[in-house]
Amino acid sequence: SGTLEESTERGSSDRGTSPEPEQETLVCLPCPPERADKQLASHFTEDAVIYDTNHAPIISADNIGNFWVQIHAKWTGANWVVERIVEDETSAAIEWRMDGEHQGNKFEVRGSEHYQFRESLIAEIRQYWTFDASSPGSGLIDYPYGDSNRLGSDDV
Repeated sequence: SGTLEESTERGSSDRGTSPEPEQETLVCLPCPPERADKQLASHFTEDAVIYDTNHAPIISADNIGNFWVQIHAKWTGANWVVERIVEDETSAAIEWRMDGEHQGNKFEVRGSEHYQFRESLIAEIRQYWTFDASSPGSGLIDYPYGDSNRLGSDDV
């Protein structure tokens, strides 16, 4: 469709934001796919790096833009939700989930990322998550995600 979207539910952070969740669109690109990579890259420093537990580092804003366009194409219909953010002026840590369907099976993958910012742009992301192509889905073992008022429940 040529549109990439990522939404967040903002809750409490260490800077005292309201505990009431609000929807915030971080990236929405209603542009043709051939320009989406440049739009995404504009959020990163030229020498930005993404480190990940599942693949080699992605280095440079342009390569990161291309990478995210490929990820979006691979996970058509996937929904990414940021569940928690802890932030200060130069860094942020988030917990997120991605749910969707892969080869006819519904899945939910959970992860955490740590961001470093420089001049209001993302300079580095360290991504921690687990992916098993034969059985997509991950999360903390026995964590009560579905219990009310807990991380991962729909009412928090």
